[in-house]
Amino acid sequence: MVKIFPFIFILLWSSAFITTKPIIDNSDPFAALAFRFALVALGFLIFSLYSKEKILVSRKNFLESFFSGVLFHGLYLGGVFYSISIGMPTGIAALIVTLQPVLTNALSGPILNEKVSIKQWVGVLLGFTGAALVLGFDIGSKIPTAGLIATIIALLAITFSTLWQKKLSNNLPLPVSNMNQALGGCLFHLLIIILITDPYIDFSQTFIIAMSHQILLVSFGAFTILMYLIKNNSASKTVSIFFLIPTTSAFMAWLFLDENLTNLDLIGFLITSIGVYIATRD
Repeated sequence: MVKIFPFIFILLWSSAFITTKPIIDNSDPFAALAFRFALVALGFLIFSLYSKEKILVSRKNFLESFFSGVLFHGLYLGGVFYSISIGMPTGIAALIVTLQPVLTNALSGPILNEKVSIKQWVGVLLGFTGAALVLGFDIGSKIPTAGLIATIIALLAITFSTLWQKKLSNNLPLPVSNMNQALGGCLFHLLIIILITDPYIDFSQTFIIAMSHQILLVSFGAFTILMYLIKNNSASKTVSIFFLIPTTSAFMAWLFLDENLTNLDLIGFLITSIGVYIATRD
């Protein structure tokens, strides 16, 4: 079962891109994320109580998990949602964030003392090349400066969150750790709402369906698997599978949204698959 976790993660995480736009179209991005992670934190609290996990942990462990949530659920998702909401082309935003495995590989050596082999670097570069072919790049697109800055912040946040999570490797049960991280994300977005934005949510049927999907399948499912993978594998190998997300999202959009799937997409998927295989095999 554990061996198929990466494939389940890819499917669940990729599906989130299909439901992000309906959420943004019906809400302020930060209000939506605050709402999402309030429910996620509550869900993990209930599960932790049901499974009789120790909720009250040391201040050190709590703050470590909380800060990880601020990075991942707060700055990363907040940056991506905000950039798309102000007109950043989704493909370009995704392409920038897809640089994460490259950046993680570059930093995992000096920060985590992980040895990144030439084979892994070859796999990572192939993975990025394939993902770039799938995502495409419309040079004529007008890129809002604020959106570009927000996307770069998101890239840095998810990279350092991954390295931070691996460096800590505390022994908190996953439900408790995830609860603390969701709380960190929720409070971060609440702070943004209080200080900056004018929050609103239209609880339309479209919003409810899209948000339910992201809470149940992405936050409870995919994120829990990701935390397990980071804890039990090297950071550089874990993040290499992220290159499969753009290609998988493209297939899902073709399957469920009737979007075009070109020959270039198929070539990109093949190159990415080879790259991920090279980067992750022992």
